Amino acid sequence: MKKLFLAASLAALMTLPAQAADYVIDTQGAHAFVQFKISHLGYSWLYGRFNTFSGDFSYDAAKLAESKIQLTIDTSSVDSNHAERDKHLRSADFLNVGKHPKATFVSTKVVERDNNNFDLYGNLTLNGVTKEVVIAAEKTGEGKDPWGGYRAGFSGTTTLTLKDFAISMDLGPASATVQMELSVEGIRK
Repeated sequence: MKKLFLAASLAALMTLPAQAADYVIDTQGAHAFVQFKISHLGYSWLYGRFNTFSGDFSYDAAKLAESKIQLTIDTSSVDSNHAERDKHLRSADFLNVGKHPKATFVSTKVVERDNNNFDLYGNLTLNGVTKEVVIAAEKTGEGKDPWGGYRAGFSGTTTLTLKDFAISMDLGPASATVQMELSVEGIRK
């Protein structure tokens, strides 16, 4: 009788819908990235990333619209694989890290498009300016990891206009925007 009750209880638990879960972004294992590319005068692409950031998110596949994310970026960790350029990127011409050492993104809503694709709306604070941005995002996958944890991963892209964030350096029309690419893998808390 006990075995039958236990089996019935387990079966009932397995049919319950997924619950919202909180995740911490896995920056320790380097399974998350905040990268960018910008045209250099219209002649080539300059690529870079931010090496130091942290964040967390809440996700429920059954209630995607209730999902949330927050991300904090150390702007002084900008890395374009060129020390002199990175020094310039940290200056008042670009990121102004002396006055604004952190950039933040806090989501405000999620709008599902199709399958695993959605638009993530939120407020980005960069260089002391806060603007709403929309990240075209997709769920990469979720499931158990080999160490007994549970993970969920997402990626997304958005384009920022530099002048919208009080970035004064003008390198011409081809360099007026920067394309951001985010890839996050979270470990369920």
